[in-house]
Order: sequence, then C-alpha cells, then structure tokens
Amino acid sequence: MLFRNFLSLFPKVVAPATALALLTACHSDSAQQHAPPPPTVTVAQVERKDIVEWDEFTGRIEPVESVEVRPRVSGYIQEIKFQSGQLVKKGDLLVQIDARWHQAEFDRRQAEAEQAKVRLENANREADRAGQLLANKAISTEEADARRSRYDEAKAGLLAAEAARDSAKLDLDYTQVRSPIDGRVSRALLTEGNYVSGIAGAASLLTTIVSVDPVYVYADVDENSLLKFNQLAQAKKLETNGDGKIPVELQLADEPEFTHRGYIESFDNRLNPETGSIFLRAVFPNPDSRIVPGLFARIRVPLSQRYPALLVEERAIGTDQAQKFVLTLTPTNTLEYRPVNLGPLIEGKRIVRSGLEPNEKIVVNGLARVRPGMPVAPQDGVVAAGEKAAEPKLARR
Repeated sequence: MLFRNFLSLFPKVVAPATALALLTACHSDSAQQHAPPPPTVTVAQVERKDIVEWDEFTGRIEPVESVEVRPRVSGYIQEIKFQSGQLVKKGDLLVQIDARWHQAEFDRRQAEAEQAKVRLENANREADRAGQLLANKAISTEEADARRSRYDEAKAGLLAAEAARDSAKLDLDYTQVRSPIDGRVSRALLTEGNYVSGIAGAASLLTTIVSVDPVYVYADVDENSLLKFNQLAQAKKLETNGDGKIPVELQLADEPEFTHRGYIESFDNRLNPETGSIFLRAVFPNPDSRIVPGLFARIRVPLSQRYPALLVEERAIGTDQAQKFVLTLTPTNTLEYRPVNLGPLIEGKRIVRSGLEPNEKIVVNGLARVRPGMPVAPQDGVVAAGEKAAEPKLARR
C-alpha cells in the first residue's frame, strides 16, 4: 500500500526536476552559442638592437670667426662694394674710401725718399774721397770726420724717408677696406658720402662678418652628465669618428631628427658654481650654410658605450599608477601583466631595462580593450608597404 502511494507521488516529484535539468542544459548551450569571440589584438616581438644612449642639451650656434669691419684711415666713403648678406672671401674689397689725399701724401713721401737717396749717394762719394785727401793733406782731419758724419746722417735720413713712404703706402692701401676672413657680411652701417674715422679706439663700424663653415655650438652640460662623460672617456668606452673625435649630433627647431653630425671640440676649464654646469663646445660642418649663427638648437652627446638593448613600441606601454607595464602573450594566447623598467626613447621605441626577455611578444594595439588573464586572438604587426627596417640608431634621453 505504501509502495503504491510512493509510486503515485514519483511523477509529481521527478517531472519538475527533469524539466529544470533540461532547461539548464538548453540555457548553457544557448550561452555557448552566443558567447563573444576573444578580442583581436596586435602583437609584436620585443626587438633587440645595439645602441648608444645620448643626453640632449640646448645649445646656441656661434661663428668660429666674427669680425667688426672698421677703417684704418679716416676719409669719406666713396663706394660700397658689397650686398647685404653676401658671402665674401678673404681679401674681397668691401668699401672704398676717397684715396686722393692719401695718394698725394704717398707721392710726397716717395719724392722725399728719392731726395734722401741722392743725398746719400753724394755723401758717400765725399766720404770715399776723404781718406785720400787726408793722406795728401788736402783737407784737415776735422773735415774728413765731417764728411764721414754727413754720410752716416744721409744714410739714416734715407731710412727715415723710406719708412715714411712705406707708412704712406699703407694708408693708401687702407683706403680699400677688404674682408679679413671668409664669411657672410652684414648690411652696410654707413653709406656713401659719410665720413669715417680711422683713429684707433674710435674707428667707425662699417659692417660685420661671420664665418659660416664650420660653426661652433655651445651648450651647458650639467655636473652629473660631465662626470659620466669623463668616466667613459677615460675608460675609452665612447665611440669616436675617423679622426679620433667624439661625435655629437644637432637638431634645428624645424627638423624632426638629429640630421647634423659634428664632434666635441673642448670643455671649459672649470664648472660654473652658480649654475652647476660647464660649457661644451662642439664643431659642426656647415657647407650649405643652413646652420645660422645665433640660432638655438638641440644637441645630443653620447653618455654610454654601445650595448644590446631591448626595444618596445611606445604605444605598447601602459601606466598603472606609478608603475609602467606591458601585456605579454602566453603560449595559450592569454595575456600576462608584466611590470617593466624603462630607459630612453629611440625613434618611437623605448628601451626596456628589465621586465622582458628577447623575442617575447607584447600587445601593441588594443591595449584598452583587454586585461591580464583574458584570452585573445593575436595578430602579428605588419610593416607598412615600402617601409624598410631602420638601421641601428642612437638613443636619446
């Protein structure tokens, strides 16, 4: 009786349970059918490259030679022989000063020198005859001595007249103001018809000239960089060019890269205690005159020896509060959080000092859509068509 009652109750209990199990199974199958696929991310391999680290400094460009052109004689400007901004060579005529007065003075001094020369010849003949006349007692001893004295005096007079003539010749030559160096000339500060003074200390300024090739670049280098540089230089760990000079690079304000190559010429002899820096002077060739004296520029100085470094793209780096990180791809196509210690930048890629190994793959695109531990569909990054792999470049801080 009791068994029959149990059997009568069994369908009422089992049927709802079976229905619940079937409903759960159907919902699970539907969830599996509608689950989103793993997000697609772009991954790239950690690059290993030999580099040299650089420090960047702000520098100012100065000419190797700079001259204020002033006259050496006084007079009126007769003609200006140059154009503003013109490239001139050493010895080129720049300004012509009225030379008529100086020409007349030279002619007078030349005539005086000829007179002194004639007097010397006469005195020489008289002195030569004095010995024979004295032996024949035709003249007195005092007369013979006087003839020799007149000869010495005429000889000195000729020297003085020739010196005065040479001085007048210099003044005449100085009426042609010539360029003392090769370079670029400024504008004419005085024009034709103006009187210019050639008095030392008060000479009139006519124009200025600066040399253009090569040029100097001066930069203030801080104390820590100087100590690091000296340590590497003394250990002979810095690379040099073919002449044994330490190379530096320069970037102008409108240039995206450090395209100009030069070398370190010298450091100053002492550190400035007020600024904690020292002057560095570098030399840069300037055959196309693109580097203009007076410009500010960025220069970078090598502050490491060449070593193999790991490089990752800048966009692959995330920030977790104060910690920098990347997401690496595991063999099971899941993402792993990896904190990294970064170094300077090199052409859009960062040096990774620690936290990664060579040939590991990291997420470089889609970082905002994923999180650590998430499965992903990785796609390798592709180099743009026509783009070549860059040659090893030098890192900058």
